[in-house]
Amino acid sequence: MSTSQTAATQLALHSASELLHLYRERKASPLDVTREVLKRIDTLNPRLNAFCFVAHEEALVSAAQSEARWARGEPLGALDGVPVSIKDLILAKGWPTLRGSRTVDPKQAWDTDAPATARLREAGAVLLGKTTTPEFGCKGETNSPLTGITRNPWNLQKTPGGSSGGTAAAVAAGLGPLSVGTDGAGSVRIPAAFCGNFGLKPSFGRVPAYPSSPFGSVAHLGPHTMSVRDAALMLNVLKQPDARDWSALPYDSSDMLDSLELGIRGLRFAYSPALGYAQGVVDPEVAASVAAAVRELEGLGAIVEEIDPGIEDPLDVCTGLWFVGAWTIWNSLDAHQQELTDPDFRAEAQLGAEFSALDIQRLMLKRAALGSHMRQFMQRFDLLITPAVAVPAFDARPPGQVRMEPKAMLGWTPFSYPFNLTQQPACSIPCGLTRAGLPIGLQFVGPMFGDALVLRAARAYERVRPIQRPNMN
Repeated sequence: MSTSQTAATQLALHSASELLHLYRERKASPLDVTREVLKRIDTLNPRLNAFCFVAHEEALVSAAQSEARWARGEPLGALDGVPVSIKDLILAKGWPTLRGSRTVDPKQAWDTDAPATARLREAGAVLLGKTTTPEFGCKGETNSPLTGITRNPWNLQKTPGGSSGGTAAAVAAGLGPLSVGTDGAGSVRIPAAFCGNFGLKPSFGRVPAYPSSPFGSVAHLGPHTMSVRDAALMLNVLKQPDARDWSALPYDSSDMLDSLELGIRGLRFAYSPALGYAQGVVDPEVAASVAAAVRELEGLGAIVEEIDPGIEDPLDVCTGLWFVGAWTIWNSLDAHQQELTDPDFRAEAQLGAEFSALDIQRLMLKRAALGSHMRQFMQRFDLLITPAVAVPAFDARPPGQVRMEPKAMLGWTPFSYPFNLTQQPACSIPCGLTRAGLPIGLQFVGPMFGDALVLRAARAYERVRPIQRPNMN
């Protein structure tokens, strides 16, 4: 590869923060960056299947407009000229949002931006396209009858996780430095762990959403990035208010970058290797890597106590509410559409049909008890540390290969779904590789509304263990 080709490739691999610095210094242009990112998408996406829709011409026009603004010294917003992708569960005006499903008619009016999409446009971001998702975001791997199998950039035989698998694969492979994912039971953090990038599930309501998810108040939106600073920068944009989300938190005008570099000396961390119920589930290499990361955090001045929070496995609560959500979607489809669905989604919907109103109320009460318990537990600690996912990425496979029941669906990720139920902020940051070269994720869980603290701790760890990128050319 020539020196000029190498420089162009590096341009596509810069973080958003680095790109913005280059733009300010007139050392790079949004148009050149976007061209290189699109070229990389054209080269790598046939292997990864991370994008299901790429808006080449629209992205180039947007980049040219950004370039003109930078030339005048008048950037539009905090992400002006930065290439960004959007998970295909999130509405974007002018683009089909098919939700990984053959049941959605692409030939309809796509005339609405979801709040996240609107805020990114307002900040000047260059929108690249939509990333792949399993049908309706229904599982922790990314495959669907509509878009096929999405693959992991560290090993194409492995899954990137899900349901934000396309988002995580795109960011890790250098197909744009920023992407928006969703997380209903781990769908930001699972693929971040499997693909070796940074993924944040903010406090519920921190990032406004519209329309409301059929899966209810477990569903969060959050950033995927290759640096913690980029995630803080992106969250500043995504958390801007939008009146369409009636469950959004009151607007918080604080800057997530302000406390990012304060370190963790003196902070109290609870370290729970198995949350008290996942013994025997955690892969030994994952356990060893997370334990080593905890020792590094102690070396940075954190006060760490190994302690379980004293909760039972809430798998039945999570999957019960999830299956009811799938049943809700199923009943919005006609008979022909139902025949077109992913067998995994169909199985979830059928399980949801078995729940009575009383069953659902009991699940909600168990959820409330869990949330109350964790709020009380977090009064004693600044953060909770666990593995992000109990296992490394497993083999990529087509839909319908595993009997869809709670353990098969989420039993291998016991650290993610509890914090959708409690709505606490949580992130996954890489903390090593297995002997086979697959990423391992470390999870920081904050108290409710403690998003900035989660980012601060992740940044402290990132300073001693910078995030690596897979070698894809």
